[in-house]
Amino acid sequence: MAEDQRPQPRDVIIRGGDGEVLGQARTSPVRVPGQGVEFQVAMNDGRVVTVQLPPRPRAPGEAPPPMRGPWGRGSTPWLLMLAIVGFAVAIATYPIIRRLTQRLELVRRGVERWGQGDLGARVEEAGNDEVAVLARRFNQAAERVESMVRSHKSLLANASHELRSPLARIRMGLELMEGAPTDCQRREMLRNIGELDQLIEEILLASRLDAKETDIGTFEDVDLTGLAAEECARIDAELEASGDLVVRGVSKLLRRAIRNLLENARRYSDGPIDVQLRQEAGMAMVRVCDRGPGVPPEQRERIFEPFYRLPGASEREGGVGLGLALVRSIAQRHHGSVHCEGRDGGGACFVLRLPA
Repeated sequence: MAEDQRPQPRDVIIRGGDGEVLGQARTSPVRVPGQGVEFQVAMNDGRVVTVQLPPRPRAPGEAPPPMRGPWGRGSTPWLLMLAIVGFAVAIATYPIIRRLTQRLELVRRGVERWGQGDLGARVEEAGNDEVAVLARRFNQAAERVESMVRSHKSLLANASHELRSPLARIRMGLELMEGAPTDCQRREMLRNIGELDQLIEEILLASRLDAKETDIGTFEDVDLTGLAAEECARIDAELEASGDLVVRGVSKLLRRAIRNLLENARRYSDGPIDVQLRQEAGMAMVRVCDRGPGVPPEQRERIFEPFYRLPGASEREGGVGLGLALVRSIAQRHHGSVHCEGRDGGGACFVLRLPA
């Protein structure tokens, strides 16, 4: 009987040594896993003998018998079972995958809207998974780009307005001029040309500072005390310093920041200007204080915006509203800050903080 076939009923005869029939019975064999086939045979003397036939050994190179189980014979049932399991997994995970693809689709649409010029386009940031992180990063980048574009648009719009004023005065002076210019006319034209040159220089510097990837110069050790002393001597300001202060930065930019603060104080005050230098908590503090009209608390942040000037100050001589904005940009590029605060007895103090 082949091992891969179901055992069939057959005659079982047991004979003695002399050929005498000791028992004979017709029975159905029973397969015992790993042990072969067993027969139950009734002997002539009434005993029941169990006959066991071991499994037939496979010949060299013979393939093993096909697998059998509750699914049937061969490898096909296992493939069917795997297909059923795969189908069940696909059905179970489809809602999750569909929700993920829908969120990715929303991110794609937001990026496309932003790429088509809608800089205010944002995507939903719900959840804490990778898609939410991607949406959050996109929104942050879009916010920075929109802020830069809005800032540059405002800068260009205000610059075009400010450039018209000195150009109009120069044009009018040329039209009214008859013959050789007088000393007064010459001084006025030189003043307007100087104002125009200063405005162009400040606009270019502001644009360079706004572009984070732009090289603003070589960082080196700067003697802040000596630099402040030189600038104070230009406008006759009082300097109070507690030792030498050295900071890491670009010398010409730090000089420009201190000069702008001193010129702003002189523009709005006819009284003494006090400058204090000291180190506090690892920061170099530069305080420029004047006895001018001061700055209202609600205006102390706005005065650092490009081209913003206090009400009633737009016609004052000199200044186009970029000086304090440049100070803040320079401070930020040096990992510092600047703010305005009131002064006891009247006036204002501008505090520049830089890493010492």
